[in-house]
Amino acid sequence: MSEIAPNPLQYRLDGPEHAPVLVLGPALGTTWHMWDRQVPELSRQWRVLRFDLPGHGGAAAYPADSVGALTDRLVHTLESAGIRHFGYAGCAFGGAVGIDLALRHPQRLASLALVATAPRFGTADEHRQRGVVVRTNGLDTVARTSPERWFTPGFATAQPAITDWAVQMVRTTDPGCYIAACEALATFDTSAVLDRVTTPTLVVVGAEDSLTGPAQARTLVAGISDARLALVPGAAHLAPVEQPSAVTDLLVRHFSTSWSPQAALPVAAAPSAAPPLAAPRPEIAPYQGTTGADGGADTRTAGMRLRREVLGDAHVDAALATTDEFTEDFDDLLTRHAWGEVWQRPGLDRRHRACVALGALAAAGHFEQFAVHVRGALRSGLTPAEIKEALLQIGVHCGLATAERAFQVAREVVREETSPRE
Repeated sequence: MSEIAPNPLQYRLDGPEHAPVLVLGPALGTTWHMWDRQVPELSRQWRVLRFDLPGHGGAAAYPADSVGALTDRLVHTLESAGIRHFGYAGCAFGGAVGIDLALRHPQRLASLALVATAPRFGTADEHRQRGVVVRTNGLDTVARTSPERWFTPGFATAQPAITDWAVQMVRTTDPGCYIAACEALATFDTSAVLDRVTTPTLVVVGAEDSLTGPAQARTLVAGISDARLALVPGAAHLAPVEQPSAVTDLLVRHFSTSWSPQAALPVAAAPSAAPPLAAPRPEIAPYQGTTGADGGADTRTAGMRLRREVLGDAHVDAALATTDEFTEDFDDLLTRHAWGEVWQRPGLDRRHRACVALGALAAAGHFEQFAVHVRGALRSGLTPAEIKEALLQIGVHCGLATAERAFQVAREVVREETSPRE
């Protein structure tokens, strides 16, 4: 388990003080208000705790760049409130936290509901490219297009007030926290370990969800031993908002019938001023979460992970597809030495190493690789303005002709990477 972060999550409690606790986790770009229509009914028999992701809904902007890190912060927050056993329902990113809880903290979970959730959310490249777009252009474009991804066309047209509310939720999110969450989704993949989830699970999916649709929901149900599927007609990605009554009924029925007796024990009242908590005893479990730590992985594994993070899955997959018996030793050397050793050294951070790579490749005239590393520089956190400054510096030391070619190549890559994709 990763080290517990000291920053608690922002949360709200509703319902009887000593009732069993039901935690509701939000989707990326939303706040706890996405569950407003469920709370009146759920809080009749549960103590409902809703939390905000970092930098969302006015919460403190302490980014968590892995799902495991956010899970640890949630567990710490619940411990601080005296909550050790609970049911959990999460939507999209919140559902990823739910899977991570079930894998690493099964003894805490009474029951689990996963709404608009997948064992893996799209591709790593998609999420990292979205992070580049937000870093370059801010959240306005993502905010304006959110209703198209979240709701069916008819709902967005018929409910302009809710559409406007959705846009404002995203627009007021901290960009750094949003980018970190994109990185968290890029590294989240539980496809191979779903069979380790033993918590009774309900999988809820909107019939018209184009992001995490019925196919992904069926993958969850097939992988989790004690899971059942509920399809919500007339709903897209944010089913709790678009079809609130249907989702509420499903949650009430599920948590009423599958609640573990252990988790129904009374919850200790939260202290008025909780003292700092010591890190809890590590729990023994084969799954270590997606915290981004190497976890003792060998040099090649660590190198391949970083190579994919910087250059993108598409580029690395294409390179590996051309590797044969003659070139495999060189590819192994590249992965282990360049990416597993030099790029992993603590003396420079990833942004600085990206700058060095740009300068060296431009100076040597390797502009095909230079283009690849411009993309990598953007995904490593450099902005287009910073890349421009690096190229101006290259011109001083390597000549104007080299800088001119570098600017031509970089301009095309920056345009491609910073243009929002549907």
